[in-house]
Amino acid sequence: MNTMLNVTSAHPEFLTLGFGELNSTKYIFSLLVFVGFLLTILLNSLVVAAVALHRSLQEPVYMFICALSINGIYGSIAFYPGIFVTLLYQVQKISYGGCLAQVFFIHTYGCFELATLAGMAIDRYICICNPLRYNSLMSHATVFKIIAVGWLNSITVIAINLALTYRLPLCDTVILKIYCDNWSVVRLSCIDTTVNNIFGNFVSTSVIYVPILIIIFSYVEILRVCVQSSKEVISKALQTCSPQLIISINFVTGALFDIFLYRYMPTSIPYQIRLFVSLEFLVISPILNSFIYGLKMKEMRSRIFKLLHLETSKVHEIRK
Repeated sequence: MNTMLNVTSAHPEFLTLGFGELNSTKYIFSLLVFVGFLLTILLNSLVVAAVALHRSLQEPVYMFICALSINGIYGSIAFYPGIFVTLLYQVQKISYGGCLAQVFFIHTYGCFELATLAGMAIDRYICICNPLRYNSLMSHATVFKIIAVGWLNSITVIAINLALTYRLPLCDTVILKIYCDNWSVVRLSCIDTTVNNIFGNFVSTSVIYVPILIIIFSYVEILRVCVQSSKEVISKALQTCSPQLIISINFVTGALFDIFLYRYMPTSIPYQIRLFVSLEFLVISPILNSFIYGLKMKEMRSRIFKLLHLETSKVHEIRK
């Protein structure tokens, strides 16, 4: 490592975050962070409220959309406030404990997202490839089980992974990103990280590659059925699957680029590109989710507009 720590503890008190060139524009960036946080919370809250308050939206596909929006709110709360507060300090640092907490929340957010997208892919696969059994297979209980299994599995493996990271003594204090992730901490270790690498591969398989394979398999099968079907079936498939495909491709591409870029080329790519890649799945995905599902899907759009109209009416009544 470049810097050795002259401390008695195996862990430094603080870690330095890689804000780099952002320091010169940190107040503008702070404003963007604040606006992004409010926009993400507002848009995703509208989606959650629309599904919760309208019985017609309490169907499997909308329940998965609601889960995505809840996760978007969770991820935003885990990411934005910490970044905003850190930007206000003269030197951008984070406590070691705060760094590990951020690792847990950001990693579980990403795993929750992939698990939910895999669940949505299964839902669309059954709907289009096995429509006669859809209602019996995709009940409310089944949806809750799919979401619960995916989320509990994510929490379990990330918690174990984090415990393995905590045991590592660190010989450096510089995090290359503007937030903490597991690999950014592990790479600072003074000792051999073989155990972490082995379990990390298991984690990647369990919560990243398996959901991605489920998504790919589901949509390939849907495409295969559409090729052999009528124009009506193809039209329905495009209408119901297009939003999920856009969301899935955007999130998976951003997450995989982030993982491989910082693991294999952490400093060889220009800072601006590294910054964008590291933020894409955290910042753009939650907003894109709410825009696509809130505006693209007709039923959801009409319920959100109705919800906003009702809220406006109530405000006028109170003023009178």
